[in-house]
Amino acid sequence: MIIGEIKRVLRSNNSLRVSRSIRDTAYKVLQARTEIEREKDDVATMGEIAEKLNIAEREVAYALDAISDPVSLYDPVYNKSGDELLLMDQIGDEKNTDERWTENVALENAVSRLSDRERRILYLRYYEGRTQTEISEEIGLSQAQVSRLEKNALKFVKSKMS
Repeated sequence: MIIGEIKRVLRSNNSLRVSRSIRDTAYKVLQARTEIEREKDDVATMGEIAEKLNIAEREVAYALDAISDPVSLYDPVYNKSGDELLLMDQIGDEKNTDERWTENVALENAVSRLSDRERRILYLRYYEGRTQTEISEEIGLSQAQVSRLEKNALKFVKSKMS
């Protein structure tokens, strides 16, 4: 059994292990695509393939994705007169930028300098979405005191982040 598995790995020449059922589905998809394209002399859509095989469109896409070769992030997608553009250059993460990361570090640092009570008020207010009245009942202060503590804590955090 072990020798058989080793032979299979060597035969596949693929760095990713795809289950047999997904590979079978992918080959059925390829066959159906070929048949559809031969019949109508045009490119088959995912919907047509899914309908012919009686499976969901996402399964068609998933199966085709599973058998496609992996692509390196360092593969060039454009290369003209010495200007090379890599796939990695095309992939952006607008949410997790360096600027946002440094802001998060500064925020954590500023919040860590608050008292436990101020930190608790900000947590309940902005992470749990509680009102000042609800917070005042929970920690045993008046709503006005909670408001003042929240205001001072926010002012302190803003001053430490600028």
